[in-house]
Amino acid sequence: MTERIYSTAAYERSMDATVVRTEVDDNRILLDRTVFYPGGGGQPHDVGELWIGDDRLEVVRITADRDGVWHWLEGGMPGAGATVRGNLDWDRRYRMMRTHTAMHAMCGVIWRRYQVPVTGGNMEAGEGRLDFELPDWNSEDKPTVEAELNEELANRLPVEVSFLPRTEADQDPSLIRTKVSLLPADLAEVRVIDIVGLDRQADGGTHVDSTGEVGTISLATVKSKGRGFRRFRFTLDS
Repeated sequence: MTERIYSTAAYERSMDATVVRTEVDDNRILLDRTVFYPGGGGQPHDVGELWIGDDRLEVVRITADRDGVWHWLEGGMPGAGATVRGNLDWDRRYRMMRTHTAMHAMCGVIWRRYQVPVTGGNMEAGEGRLDFELPDWNSEDKPTVEAELNEELANRLPVEVSFLPRTEADQDPSLIRTKVSLLPADLAEVRVIDIVGLDRQADGGTHVDSTGEVGTISLATVKSKGRGFRRFRFTLDS
């Protein structure tokens, strides 16, 4: 299994690692440790570069399976046992972290006001989309929700990471903010992201340490998706 540095140290930008396996047909390698996030929960995978001595390889895709975290490359392929140096596209990753934390903060604001679950979501660096089952939405509430969210972001709430045994997490339904639990059946330990005092939920993605790092957001649109569902789109202001 790959040591997933991003899971406990989201601000690490680089790592030294050893190639465990190679898949030449797919031009991908399995590393013993990585800072590269493989994607999931609406957050896209990281990109960046690997160095083997003076040779640079572009990391264009990251995936994960039971064996660990795979790095898909453009360029040559290092052999098993080779030592590599990995560097994230940090500007993109950090913007993704800010966006992801903003999405959780929005979940907290919507839950506090309406007690409705998330039915879908997605993000790119600087842009987020969340869907809610919200039949009683009033369009006049849009500026109020935006103001409440920006107020919570400005409060510089700490964002804490913890891990719970699956049996303990299953006894706390509040950790699942989606309408249907997306936790894999074979997951033995659940990672929890807690925006202290606002939102606490199971999540595997990367986040900033404080809502103050997010900055402000603009709630661009809230559109009906039929049968009482609403789609919220926002952008980071900078």
